[in-house]
Amino acid sequence: MTAPEPRVRLVVEDGIGTIELARPPVNALDHQAQSELREAAEEAAARTDVAAVVLYGGPDRFSAGADIREMAGLRPVDMVLWASRLQGAFTAVADIPKPVVAAVTGFALGGGCELALTADHRILAPEVQIGLPEIKLGVIPGAGGTQRLSRLVGTARAKEIMFTGRPLSAAQALAVGLADRVVPRDEVLAEARAWAAQFVGGPALALRAVKQAVDLGTGTDLRSGLELERALFEGLFGTRDQLAGMRTFVEEGPGKAVFVGR
Repeated sequence: MTAPEPRVRLVVEDGIGTIELARPPVNALDHQAQSELREAAEEAAARTDVAAVVLYGGPDRFSAGADIREMAGLRPVDMVLWASRLQGAFTAVADIPKPVVAAVTGFALGGGCELALTADHRILAPEVQIGLPEIKLGVIPGAGGTQRLSRLVGTARAKEIMFTGRPLSAAQALAVGLADRVVPRDEVLAEARAWAAQFVGGPALALRAVKQAVDLGTGTDLRSGLELERALFEGLFGTRDQLAGMRTFVEEGPGKAVFVGR
């Protein structure tokens, strides 16, 4: 039997790992795509030649979300496994211990928006519509949307977006903090790669610690977050990058260190 064409793939070039969705016409995330997304995220996390990651759906699309045709016929007992797999795939992307940027050139609705929310930075084309329309199907977001959107834009705005199910334009997304930059569609991927490239050759352990401190710390109370920050800060002392960074700062001034990621 011929193996199915991959629907998600990881391409590594110049220290940047690009997780590409490849299921035209709208990159709907079915069972196969969910499994491959998780595998790509875990590989990107583990590879030492990947300093940062770009999420990309192609030159004119991102993702229309979960495959509704596949989902519609599932029984409640089947949905328990299906939803767990979908959320697990997105959590694997969010847990990549490196800077991640979403390059969004087209619709990012439902699961597509939730996938963009797993990134640390989002660059959108002006034509993009992004949102969580699950309410119009009689359900709610189930791959992290209710939690990640609320933490990003605040609870009131998040509720309004999810209550109405109306998509936001790129300009509206930028205004509320759901997007970080809006650039012409044919520049989105290049801008995302440029954002990722600044971390190639950077202090990988410190970058990982920043992401852990923010992502884990904001989910707890201030005192616990401060304790986490302190522990991560202390843990970086004695690393080769910390020693090089502080030595060169004293001897040569800032910005002269050559980091090795250890």
